[in-house]
Amino acid sequence: MTAAAGPTHLHRRPVGDGWTLLTIRGIPLRIHPSWFVIVLLATLAFQQHYSQALNPAPAEPLRWALALVTAVLLFVSVLLHELGHALVALAHGVKVRSITLFLLGGVASVERECSTARGALLVAAAGPAVSLALGAVLLASRHAAADLSPALGAMTAELGGLNMVLALFNLLPGLPLDGGLIVKALVWQVSGSQRKGLQVANATGSFLAYLAIGLGAVLLLRGAGLGGAWLILLGWFGLGAARNQRQLLLLQQLLKELRVRDAAARRFRVLEARTSLRELSRLQLDDKRDAASRDWLLVTDRGRWQGLIDDKPLQELPVQCWDQGTVGEHVRPLSELASITDSAPLWQAVQLFEDRGVQRLLVLSPAGLPCGTLERSELGLALLQRLGLRLPPPLLEAARRQQGYPLGLDLPQVVGAMVASGEVSAEPQPQQR
Repeated sequence: MTAAAGPTHLHRRPVGDGWTLLTIRGIPLRIHPSWFVIVLLATLAFQQHYSQALNPAPAEPLRWALALVTAVLLFVSVLLHELGHALVALAHGVKVRSITLFLLGGVASVERECSTARGALLVAAAGPAVSLALGAVLLASRHAAADLSPALGAMTAELGGLNMVLALFNLLPGLPLDGGLIVKALVWQVSGSQRKGLQVANATGSFLAYLAIGLGAVLLLRGAGLGGAWLILLGWFGLGAARNQRQLLLLQQLLKELRVRDAAARRFRVLEARTSLRELSRLQLDDKRDAASRDWLLVTDRGRWQGLIDDKPLQELPVQCWDQGTVGEHVRPLSELASITDSAPLWQAVQLFEDRGVQRLLVLSPAGLPCGTLERSELGLALLQRLGLRLPPPLLEAARRQQGYPLGLDLPQVVGAMVASGEVSAEPQPQQR
């Protein structure tokens, strides 16, 4: 939903935060540094346009001032376009993180998509509707404005026409344009599958992106430098958006297909109940990692699982008692640990990590016995490997230390969108012994 390309990015911000100007209905309005580049280019273009369109042409300082005001008002129009999307999204219970003006226009970043096809359709159509209405009002008032001042009439007509172009361009039926989002919502409504809608809209978006690059190359060969370069830039942006959507589809599919056993490790050690507290102390001292990163210590008694032990008894009991005391006397139940079956899909593990706010899950066998553990870094690594990405060990270790997903994967948002769209069921699953 931009002046040129019109994307709505759901789940993550596509551009940097920039500077916050003000807040409307709790929505931060931001300007990215790249916005100043396009304002400068637009001002240059409008100055040349007014020097030819106005007769007699205003003095040069006035032309530059008129061009700058037109450029700024154009982006006010883009902002209104984005606000149209944002306010309708809020009305459907979707939190809007921010609206950012940047090189290609503007983008509204939302927390998630609407959970219904009708809501998604209304949100997508709101921006073009605002632009069409604004363009119609401006074009209808251009003669009255010209009666007051020829320069004012020219600016009103220019902004009216550009708002119409903004609306019609964004209605082209391909992602990441609003028209693509409308296609996705319509296919979703008819087929009952949000995934099918996304696939169709993404295919049309890729076609339009290649078409824009081809037309841009032709224009460049014919000497239309700026117009051709702009179309190529838009096509490149569209291809990037299409690639991101394909990766999102694949990521969602993997989260449903892969099982916990495909990502699980074994970050626990087993102690016999008769092990002395002195031996427990030695084991803890030998492990140089911080307490949150250490392997769990699980306790068995002649092959039967008893529970888990940590260093709390060592902190509470005097050193003199460590030789006589055993870990079996201080065992805690395994039910204190958040757990998940090894056959559960990975998306349920992501959901459990967020719901329970834990760093590690105990993985249970079909018999309900401990057989492994799962951390965010391991889950993310399994997904990246299936996507064909090899993660260097230092990056994986950094993700493990930070207790997050590698490469900043926003898996909770992806899973949240899957649940909201009905692609997966959010019914509670058995998670503990």
